[in-house]
This record gives sequence, structure tokens and C-alpha cells, in this order.
Amino acid sequence: MLKFPLLSFILLFPLYSNAQGGNTGYDFLDISSSSYVYGMGGANVSTLHSDLDLASQNPALIGPENDKELKLGYMHYYSSGNFGGVRYGMAAGERGAWAAGIRYLNYGNFKGFDVDGTSTGNFTAQDIIFEGTYSHDFTYRLRGGINVKMVYSAYEQYSAFAMAADLGLCYYDDDHEISVGFVLKNMGGQLKRFEDHYDRVPFDVQLGITKGIKESFSFSITAWHLTKWKLPYYLHQDGGTIEQTNSGFFRNLFRHLVFGVEYSPSDRFYIDLGYNYKTASDMAAYQRNFFSGFSLGAGFKVRAYSAGVAFAMPHKGAATIMLNLGLDITELL
Repeated sequence: MLKFPLLSFILLFPLYSNAQGGNTGYDFLDISSSSYVYGMGGANVSTLHSDLDLASQNPALIGPENDKELKLGYMHYYSSGNFGGVRYGMAAGERGAWAAGIRYLNYGNFKGFDVDGTSTGNFTAQDIIFEGTYSHDFTYRLRGGINVKMVYSAYEQYSAFAMAADLGLCYYDDDHEISVGFVLKNMGGQLKRFEDHYDRVPFDVQLGITKGIKESFSFSITAWHLTKWKLPYYLHQDGGTIEQTNSGFFRNLFRHLVFGVEYSPSDRFYIDLGYNYKTASDMAAYQRNFFSGFSLGAGFKVRAYSAGVAFAMPHKGAATIMLNLGLDITELL
């Protein structure tokens, strides 16, 4: 039996639920690798932003405009997690693009105990995601894409391997500054199990819309977890956790919605703000603060170099910060 520090357990519970015999697994796939998206609430499948890491949100959001682009990312996740990644993209003719990347998620060190309470020493928990993406412009306004993921997980002496794929579409109306994204996410399954049972990869359907407002502002709404109306949350009590669901219509509705606002006076600078009600409600039982559910991001580009940063504080005892660095090699040539 493994025992975790209380705060780490509270914040990382969804990530460990598969190894502990829960009915879901691989929820870490929902963690964005883009500081831009993280600042927009953590989910966005419709914004056509110059960011190669949008491939992990919707593979149809990258294209030939991402030719010879390199992205590096780092994220300090809650109390003990440290995530990193790299992604590279290239044009594939005039209407296509591909990208390849790797993400490494390390959740820190934990204390292990056997069933009798005897210490078995410290152990680590980590996931590695290998990704390959291809997108293609079907028409001037419609683009499709696929993102294939191979996932290796190692939690203490347990290990597992899974494969999944995202299929996405994006429609953009330049005249009205509206873009709509649709994604079938995490289609696949576990090929090597942790122990005596297989854990499912969290298949999801996501739909989003982004609308430009005047010249410098845009507003996004992303609907996610559309395969289930009542999304569970967990109450931690002595002896374990209890799964709960909301009964109110509007509470259930808003747990499916992520809101984001972007201010971008030029293609060289942006500030974004997001609100994720699901994050706020998930933290309700764990002394959340006023900022739970909110996130803030900013980024800039100077010649071929770009940087972005995002910050969120879902719990009063923990904060997250993400940093992305980018290089547009075409501007150096």
C-alpha cells in the first residue's frame, strides 16, 4: 500500500487513480503543454494562434505556417511536479504540416509503505509521452489533423504502456473572425497494464469557438468532457476518497465549459486570461482560494525568438507556472 503526503495526494489524485485501481486513467493527458492555452483556462481547440504546442489540443490548429518551428516547455505543476517537453514542426508541401514531440512528466518523490505499514523507501512517479502530428488544409477555410501518442508510465515498481490518437477539425471564417474547432480525443487504449487490470484511456469529445472582438480582443469558449454529463469530483476523508457529483443543471453545465479572453495588439505580443469552473469546483473541498479556476498568461516574440508564461493558483497551498520558449528557424535563414 502506498501513502502520499496529503497535499500531493489531493492535487495529483486524478493522475494516480489508474495505478491505485480507479476506473479512469491517463488524466495527465489533459494537461496542456502550451503556456498560451494554460493561460486561457487549460483547454482550447479553436484558437488559431501561432503556437506549435496547440497540436496537443487540436492537431488541426497547426499548419504550413509552423514550418521549421521549435518549441521548448517547462512547467512546475502544483507542489512537486516538474514537466518538460520539446516539439518540432515542418511544412509538408503547401497545404500540410507535421510535428513531432516528447513530453516528460515527473511528479516528485514519495514515501512507500507495505501493507503492514513498514517503510519501503522513497519512489518516483513519471510519464513520458511521444507525439506525432499531421495536418492538412482541405479547403481555404477547413483544416483537419491527427495526433498520435505513445505513453509510457512508471509508478514505483509498476509500469504501463498505452497508445492514443486525436482527430481534429478547424473551420475559420476570416470575414467574421470566427473559428470553430472539433476534436475526438484520446482514442485508443492500454497495451501493457500496471498489474492485474487494464485502465482505459480517457476518450473525450471537445468543441470550441473563438470570436474576434474589434481588432485586438478575442473570446473563446471550449466545451470538454462531452461524453458524460455529470462529472465526478472527489472529497477526501479519513480512510480514503468519496466520489461526488453535482445535481444542479447549471453547475453541471459550467463544469463542461472553459472560458478564455485574449488581448493581442499585434502578432508579437499577447495577454490572456482564462476561467475553468471545473478546476474551481474540484478544489472546493480542499480550501480553495479566490483565484481557483483562474489562470493568466502572456507572451511576446522578438524576431525569430518567442517566449510565453502562464500562472494559476487553484489551491491556496500550491501554484503552477509554465514557461515556453520558441524558435522560428525560417526567420534566421
